[in-house]
Amino acid sequence: MPSRFEKKITYEFKNKKLLEQSLTHSSFAYESQSEEKKDNEVLEFLGDSVLGFVVADYLCTSFPELTEGELSKLKASVSSTTALCLFAREIRLPQTVLLGKGEEKSGGRKKKTILAGAMEALIAAIYLDGGMDAAARFILRFLETFFKKIEADKFLVNNYKSALQEYFQKERNGAAPVYKTLSIKGPDHQKRFVVEVKAEERTLAKARGSSIKDAEQKAAQRAMKNILGKKIKTLTSETFLLKKGK
Repeated sequence: MPSRFEKKITYEFKNKKLLEQSLTHSSFAYESQSEEKKDNEVLEFLGDSVLGFVVADYLCTSFPELTEGELSKLKASVSSTTALCLFAREIRLPQTVLLGKGEEKSGGRKKKTILAGAMEALIAAIYLDGGMDAAARFILRFLETFFKKIEADKFLVNNYKSALQEYFQKERNGAAPVYKTLSIKGPDHQKRFVVEVKAEERTLAKARGSSIKDAEQKAAQRAMKNILGKKIKTLTSETFLLKKGK
């Protein structure tokens, strides 16, 4: 009988130990003090490569008109930690991953790096258990939903921080935007960072985030939306779509 989680991911493992390993964070494996309890870090490494291949194959087949640069940006957006976390939440991975007591108390089930890593490990486990076709079917379930509303021939894909830098260097012939951390608040496991981005001696936007990188991306996102308005369509918190010819 497949477990509730296996029903959720629509894949039944022949080797249940692979499934268990994919869900085992290093903190849980360490606290168990058992040589038989393996964490998911090696599977995470393998899963990253399997994901990359399937995504690249899907994009080249689905969007043959795009350039290598555009394909790379799409691949990066769907393989990002942010996107993998969205996929992980769809299958209730945050509630299923095995964490040590310390990691549990520090909010590990909400940490993007843990969820993205577990998602990659799960992909690797399916690949080892059922082969590339099984792994591809699992991944395509998310890719097809992610790209369902994208008319790639009508949009350009870009990263908010990169786009903001390009805008001021190419369109305004100015210096690159500068990011400054204004404040850091909260306990170690729940710190909140406030960052501002400035260019040409003026503040473009401010934003809060769970890390400096996250806050910088959100600040860049706000700045680009102020500049381009309705011309852009958010893809993830890091990337956006821009209508071509506008």
